[in-house]
Amino acid sequence: MKIRILTADDVRRALPMPEAISVMRRAFGQLSANQAEMPLRTRLHTDRGLVLLMPAFLHQSRELAFKMVSIWSDNPGRGLPAVIALVTILDPDTGQPKALINGEALTALRTGAGGGLAADLLARPEAKVVTVFGAGVQARAQLAAVCVVRPVEEVRVVGRSPASLEVFAAEVSSWPGGYRVVLPDSPDQAVQGADIVITATTSTTPVFDGRQLSPGTHVTAVGSYAPTMQEVDEETVRRSKVVVDSLQACLAEAGDLIVPLEKNLITKLDIHGELGSIVNGSLPGRESPEEITFFKSVGLAVQDAAAAGAVFEAAEAQGLGTLAEL
Repeated sequence: MKIRILTADDVRRALPMPEAISVMRRAFGQLSANQAEMPLRTRLHTDRGLVLLMPAFLHQSRELAFKMVSIWSDNPGRGLPAVIALVTILDPDTGQPKALINGEALTALRTGAGGGLAADLLARPEAKVVTVFGAGVQARAQLAAVCVVRPVEEVRVVGRSPASLEVFAAEVSSWPGGYRVVLPDSPDQAVQGADIVITATTSTTPVFDGRQLSPGTHVTAVGSYAPTMQEVDEETVRRSKVVVDSLQACLAEAGDLIVPLEKNLITKLDIHGELGSIVNGSLPGRESPEEITFFKSVGLAVQDAAAAGAVFEAAEAQGLGTLAEL
């Protein structure tokens, strides 16, 4: 049995961001049309860390894969990454493994592309000013995706590490497009007048005051992934049209929504619906220039399966990766 092994560089070469956004459109559409099998992620706690298992099968596109994520917080002290991910593609006809893919690169790409799709469906067409909370891999991916779908001119970056912010700002300044990069003095200054606000941090408490959002702002939150984590405050949620990647997953995992629900500040009826329903035309997206929209993503296995399938197809066509005999 031969299996194709694809590195992070292979992933990025195989699936450019514009194509990744199109792949996410297909994945979210199938999910909300009940054309996907995707159980909630399985969590396995060990004495040292956490293992997440995320399988999915998309019926229409026949993509079958699962991702394994290990989270070991002590690893950086050993010179190892705290988060390690691996995606395995299976042949839907035989169940045989076809590829092993670097999961960190694939996760960054598909999550960024999901945020780009949300911005395409929910942000105002003329959105030019983007605020990013965070300066890591996911912040870069989210910003890159938004720059594909909107005429971005100014990027405001907020984070805890001045050194990381300087590196991120210098990098974005060098991107094609000539973006003006600003390091605001405060979170309030960062969000006031912004057209799009992205949160891609590991913060457990809100990173900005929702009262400072201007009418018409679109917010994408991808950092918090547990019931007790909040990047976005209750005021933002209360003021917004709320769209989720998966209603089931977000009600189980997204503290950004679970906390205001438990405080009775919103009800489940205040959640507009899933992004895939907007893709499929069964729900409207943005309905006025003044409304504030909020996309909450906890990350889904259907995204991994769809992105992995597209990466594998392109890798075979381009001869990327290494073939190994098992």
